[in-house]
Amino acid sequence: MALRKIVLQGDEILKKKCRPVTEFNDRLHTLLDDMTDTLIDSGGVGLAAPQVGVLRRVCVVMNEDEEILELVNPEIIYTEGEQTGLEGCLSVPGKYGEVTRPNFVRVRAQDRDGNWFEAEDEGLTARCFCHEIEHLDGHLFVEHTDHLLTEEELEEYIRRQEEEEN
Repeated sequence: MALRKIVLQGDEILKKKCRPVTEFNDRLHTLLDDMTDTLIDSGGVGLAAPQVGVLRRVCVVMNEDEEILELVNPEIIYTEGEQTGLEGCLSVPGKYGEVTRPNFVRVRAQDRDGNWFEAEDEGLTARCFCHEIEHLDGHLFVEHTDHLLTEEELEEYIRRQEEEEN
């Protein structure tokens, strides 16, 4: 297993639609393992294959229990509700914006061996499902926000959130 270099905004690969995975082999397993290591090392909560330079429909998501979900050929099959919150991206370091996403999301995907399964969650994990699957179609979160927060605005946003929680 190894850490992979994260591709940054401006690289054309992030604008390309990924091809489905058709071979469930050691190469895919290595990609998934490397993506998990890269995600954990980065401190993020999700990572899609194009973010490490691979145009395949693969992503890994860390849920709120800190479990890694491996999603191969994922598709969103059901959404419910709405949430608006702060979103960032490992490919757009240091930039955050408010984005509205579904509050509950169910995805259908394959595991590393090609078996189909469904996963569902709400809140941050639901947001992450949407964010990572969009990467597979060549989109970034910045397309959903009309304003990226400055450092001062980010600090103010976090302060307000903490006040609301107390």
